[in-house]
Amino acid sequence: MIDLPNGVDVYNLIDDLINFSWEAADILLNYSDIIRNSEKKFEILKNKNINDPVTLADLEVNDLIIKRINQKYENVNWEILSEENFKVKTNYCNPNVDWLWILDPLDGTKDFIQGTGNFAMHLALNYKRKPFIGVVLIPEKNELWISHEQKLWCENRNGNTRKQNMSKTNILQDMVIVTSKNHRNEKLKYLIDKINFKEIIVMGSIGCKVASIIRGESDIYISLSLPSKSAPKDWDFAAPEAILKAAGGAITNIDNEDLVYGTTSLEHPGIIIASNSKQNHTRICSQIKEIIQRYSLYP
Repeated sequence: MIDLPNGVDVYNLIDDLINFSWEAADILLNYSDIIRNSEKKFEILKNKNINDPVTLADLEVNDLIIKRINQKYENVNWEILSEENFKVKTNYCNPNVDWLWILDPLDGTKDFIQGTGNFAMHLALNYKRKPFIGVVLIPEKNELWISHEQKLWCENRNGNTRKQNMSKTNILQDMVIVTSKNHRNEKLKYLIDKINFKEIIVMGSIGCKVASIIRGESDIYISLSLPSKSAPKDWDFAAPEAILKAAGGAITNIDNEDLVYGTTSLEHPGIIIASNSKQNHTRICSQIKEIIQRYSLYP
């Protein structure tokens, strides 16, 4: 049993996170509506980097969550690592503390701009570099996924909960893979073709993909980052890992090793696999690795 920092009650904290998250949902949905229905949508973009866009929604949710945590828990010994603040100043927080919040205010920004609805807010509280609490908010689906250690639930804005319905499919070729809409590469496409999955679902946001596994709509997700290219960061994986593991799934690198948070680069390079079953994950990783080696698919 891990105790939270002195003075923090886990149930009060989770209640606060629920309230903070629905505040964030209002911001995201408001800007999502503007992007879809207004000629002013380009005014929401705050940079011109098409590969890593930033919107007003990213910045406002970032400011909201950090402000709420700092106001409610001003004397607690933890830090907040945020994607948006990291882009501005890499040393703005101390990532080596025992308790570290990891925030991605808008995961799936490209999908957000494209109006697909596949975007999420990720918020995780890591303890000694491992996810302890996970929050994945999917505003367009009215879903808030929350995990605390091995407990997981999903509720809507009215507090109604839904049951998880994770698939028990464990034969690789019978699985449905969920893959990226905007970050696919030829190596990953070739790997997916060689595995010959039953079905391919395409969507943005790692949080949305992991939620689709927990709902039972898909079974597996593969992230493949090429050497010398950008790779997912801590804020992409921390909250999704927390909710998937609490659901009974698994997420590791292809050698079935746990993700390592808090490295100097904060990156998760190489091949990362998320699946619907902790029990079958080792075998799934081994089978995928064998296919990669057989066809020389990865450097």
